Amino acid sequence: MDTDPTLPQAPNRRIALLIDADNVSHTKIAPVLAELSKYGTANIRRAYGDWGSAGLKGWKAKLHEFAIRPIQQFSYSTGKNATDIALVIDAMELLYTQKLDAFCIASSDADFTPLVMQLKANGHDVYGFGERKTPDPFVNACTTFLYLDSLEDTADRHPPVDKTSKPAGGKKATTRAEPAPSPKPPATTLARDAALVTTLRGAVEAAAWDDGWASMSAAGSAAKRLSSIDPRNYGVKNFPSLFEAVGIFDTFKSEGGQSYVADKSNKDRTARPTR
Repeated sequence: MDTDPTLPQAPNRRIALLIDADNVSHTKIAPVLAELSKYGTANIRRAYGDWGSAGLKGWKAKLHEFAIRPIQQFSYSTGKNATDIALVIDAMELLYTQKLDAFCIASSDADFTPLVMQLKANGHDVYGFGERKTPDPFVNACTTFLYLDSLEDTADRHPPVDKTSKPAGGKKATTRAEPAPSPKPPATTLARDAALVTTLRGAVEAAAWDDGWASMSAAGSAAKRLSSIDPRNYGVKNFPSLFEAVGIFDTFKSEGGQSYVADKSNKDRTARPTR
C-alpha cells in the first residue's frame, strides 16, 4: 500500500484518544484505531460516559479488547452533559502534564469546538471522528475530521463466506462473496460543493509553480492545511481521485510516476508540467 504523502511520517508520535461514548458507536472503535495508527500511537485511550447506563452496554466488551480506560461520569442534573465536561477537563490536564503530539476527539458534539481550538493553539494536531450530523464548527476546527461511515470496518475486509455451492464429492466450497464496489459521487455534485472547490483551488494555487502545475502531494498537503478535508468523506480514496472526481482540474502523471494537478480555469498554465 502506498504511503499517503499528506500524513505525518512519525509513527512514534504520541496521541491521546478521548471518546465521547454517548456519541460514538462501539462498532467503530477498531477502524478508528486503525486510522489513528497512520498518525502515531494512541498511548492514552479513554472513553467517557455513565457506565451503568443501558445505552453503553455494547461498549463494555470493547474496553478490554482495545485497552480503553472507562471514565465514569454520573449525570448530576437533568439536561446537562457531564460527560462533555469530564472529557474537556481531562484533555486540558493531559495538555499540560503529558508530552503529547496530538489529540483525537471522537464525538459528534459541537460543544468540543472551543477545546479543539485551544489544543491547536498550543501546537497540537487534533483528529476528529463523528457522524454526518456533526456540526460544521467542530468539523472545521479539527486538523483532520473523518466521518465514521467513511471508515472501513474490519468486517468489510473479510466478506462473509458463501457456503451455498458444493463441488463434486459433496464437500462445501468456501468461496467468499465479492464486496460491492463503492459508487463514485458524480463530478457535477462535487463541483457544486462551494467549500470543497474553494479549498482544492486554494491548495493548487498555493502549491503551483510558475507553469500553473503543482505536485499532487504538495497540493494534497496544502488542502489539509487549509481545511479538515479528507477525501474519503467524499466517497473517494485519496487526493488524486478527489481532484479527478471534482472535474475542474487537469491531472498528469509523468513516466517516473510523479502526479501533478492544475486548475482548468487557469488559462496561463502550460499544457504539461515543465518540472
